[in-house]
Amino acid sequence: MPDSQQSQPIRQLLAGIKGFRARYYERRPDSMRQLVTEGQHPEILMIGCSDSRVDPALLTQAEPGELFVVRNVANLVPPYQPDGSYHGTSAAIEYAVRSLGVSHVIVLGHAQCGGIQGLIRLRTGQTTDDDFVSPWVSIAGSALDPYLGGTGNEASKADAERLQQNPGVIERAAIRTSVDNLMTFPFVRERVEAGTLSLHGWWFDLESGELWATEGKSRVFLPVE
Repeated sequence: MPDSQQSQPIRQLLAGIKGFRARYYERRPDSMRQLVTEGQHPEILMIGCSDSRVDPALLTQAEPGELFVVRNVANLVPPYQPDGSYHGTSAAIEYAVRSLGVSHVIVLGHAQCGGIQGLIRLRTGQTTDDDFVSPWVSIAGSALDPYLGGTGNEASKADAERLQQNPGVIERAAIRTSVDNLMTFPFVRERVEAGTLSLHGWWFDLESGELWATEGKSRVFLPVE
């Protein structure tokens, strides 16, 4: 492949950075200067998927400083586990809640999530050769339990076919599991119970562009008008 073709993606990114600089540093310098001198004060922590099609800032058209974002495979929240190991997502949650004092946490999932497809394959007995993805997505393993005909880790071929035909059900169930896991963090639970922090589950439909969300204490996803 010629060098010009190999460098095209990088050239496109560099052009984007120039455009960003022109829009914010040249046309609106005061807003960026304020972010530099006063620091960031976002009100929302967004926990999104690493999928390249679902960028939280692009989807919401957020401005610099409005969102504190952490992204991972399948937008998962692990349970609270302060064991001294490496916990990137948990560190982001702690920083956003304790240090930045966000008032909302949104778990943003989406249709056609490869991580959730991997979880379905894992729970239905298909073999994998990855080192990190399978253990990671197993965080949401319990989300599949109500949809499996067997018990525990048992799942039939019919289960696999049914779930793969309607993965949105599992994608939304995994979001609920992540919201539940947020409540295992003591500093999250304390603020939720005090009324200073609200938790939200969002699911974005890539095909239609519609957003589905849980409302209040309800665990039911409904389309957002």
